[in-house]
Amino acid sequence: MKLIRFGEMGRERPGVHIAGTNYNVSTFVNDYDEPFFANNGLQYLKQLIEQQISTLPKIAEDTRIGCPVAKPSKVVCIGLNYAKHAKETNAAIPKEPILFLKSTTAIVGPNDKIIIPKDSVKTDWEVELAFVIGKKASYVSEEEAMDYVAGYVLHNDVSEREYQLERGGTWDKGKGCDISTSTLPIAVPSGWLHPLKLCVQN
Repeated sequence: MKLIRFGEMGRERPGVHIAGTNYNVSTFVNDYDEPFFANNGLQYLKQLIEQQISTLPKIAEDTRIGCPVAKPSKVVCIGLNYAKHAKETNAAIPKEPILFLKSTTAIVGPNDKIIIPKDSVKTDWEVELAFVIGKKASYVSEEEAMDYVAGYVLHNDVSEREYQLERGGTWDKGKGCDISTSTLPIAVPSGWLHPLKLCVQN
């Protein structure tokens, strides 16, 4: 099962994707926002699907699919966390994680057009795995960290490399442009709240 949001940009409603079909759950769920995840919304959705899957309205196949998460408070990214990518760009492996934020106005749906920044000469893209944090977290231990992950989403990190690396300042200059980050629907882990085992390649 995957969480989706559908409809025109700025007016998306919540749905689910199951076995090749998209279903509308907006009668039962307000949106996939912070209150939804923080208040055990995934467990509620699981029970809803089990009890009413046959009665849920189907979404037309040509309906636009948007970002699966509504208004995330922040998008925190880690730069140069993939050793091979660092080597191919001749960048030193950082001793401390390089953190940067992407504006939430950069987020669009999986099939939406990306806006290339004005006068861009080095627009680039990278497919990333993003973690959706399901509840407020602060100073969480490594052993408990995955308990806070609600699901995963593929994230297309679009960058303007000249703005980012050659024109000074901060990485945000080349990575936080409006409508520059597309996202695929959230894949809810098997067992709903049990985390996937991820293999990190060095």
